[in-house]
Amino acid sequence: MIKRTVYLNRINPFIDKDIIKVITGIRRSGKSVLLQQIQDELIQRGKNKSNFIYINFEDLQYESLLDYETLNKELVKRIQQIDGKAYIFLDEIQKVISWEKTINSLRASFDCDIYITGSNSQLLSGELATEIAGRYIEIKVYPFSFSEFLKAINSDRQNLDRDFLTYVEIGGMPFLSLIYNDRQACDTYLQDIYSSVVLKDIVDRYKIRNVDLLRRIISYLSSEIGHSISATGIAKFFKNEHRGSSIDTILDYISYTCDAYLFTRVPRSYLQGKQNLRVNDQYYITDHGLRQTMLDNNQQNIDQILENIVFVELLRRGYKVSVGLNDKKEIVFVAQKGNEKRYYQVTYMLGSQATIEREFGAYDGIADNYPKYVLSMDKFNMSRNGIIHQNIIDFLLEH
Repeated sequence: MIKRTVYLNRINPFIDKDIIKVITGIRRSGKSVLLQQIQDELIQRGKNKSNFIYINFEDLQYESLLDYETLNKELVKRIQQIDGKAYIFLDEIQKVISWEKTINSLRASFDCDIYITGSNSQLLSGELATEIAGRYIEIKVYPFSFSEFLKAINSDRQNLDRDFLTYVEIGGMPFLSLIYNDRQACDTYLQDIYSSVVLKDIVDRYKIRNVDLLRRIISYLSSEIGHSISATGIAKFFKNEHRGSSIDTILDYISYTCDAYLFTRVPRSYLQGKQNLRVNDQYYITDHGLRQTMLDNNQQNIDQILENIVFVELLRRGYKVSVGLNDKKEIVFVAQKGNEKRYYQVTYMLGSQATIEREFGAYDGIADNYPKYVLSMDKFNMSRNGIIHQNIIDFLLEH
């Protein structure tokens, strides 16, 4: 079991504090394992395991607890049997109807430390936001980084190019580190995750009737990673295929895929130039292995995949990421964390003078002193004019 240090470090300051720890992320990205690692951390701090209450709502034995009143009665009964502080771990809490009422009541009534997980971003909207506003923190969990993947497969790092190619093809879903040498098994597992996300986290939750349209939208977003898209453009594309659909429906379905943490919409930031320019959205997939399962062309579209890997890595490191608009040029990523800001261009290879001029020239006119990077798979350092060139694998292994 790989210790998810980056997330534990974010949670540690809030252990034993009167604040609810909300762990979110796509299905099977490691949220349940992180809950176990938090329990291990508590035991190392001298906490009594008998004070822990753990419920996984994916487990059928807890099906009777899927409404807040029944759950509340069960938890109150267990808490009253505990001597001292109770540590409550509730996995996939979104399955419980009006769960936030129970959580708020427990926090107010008992000496307890609460940790919950969920696979839908709507977990933190609506009722929860009003009931416990200011009393929770969110920790977003992502599939394995390349660095974590190497640890999980016990890589000796003697053949990083080979290991990175494996990572490009299968992605970072934690379980795959146990079967990474069997590509057919990996594909079967990823197909199962895809079906679970689509059918359980989207179709069932939002009562979608046109499942075929949803799958086509997911496929379209996957094929257009890093490209500007619009609901109008998708509607025209489907119309040309004689599969018409309304723009509102398309927008709704895209929103549902983001709610399920399958995709992330990237906002724009205007660095200079006209700010009233009409631009479309860009989307990135949370795990590029799922894209390989759907489209089977990650290697053929390596520029998109590398961009996607860098994007998720920046999120994993705690940055807020946007696409920068530098007049008529585009900066692939603007990453901000507190007062820190970094710019990133991402490409496969700087194989021609035109590519070099395009990637480094994207920063022309940006006069601030924040670090500016060009990331590629090239082995040689091609830094120039104060712009840092870095190999993508080296970038991924910094943390």
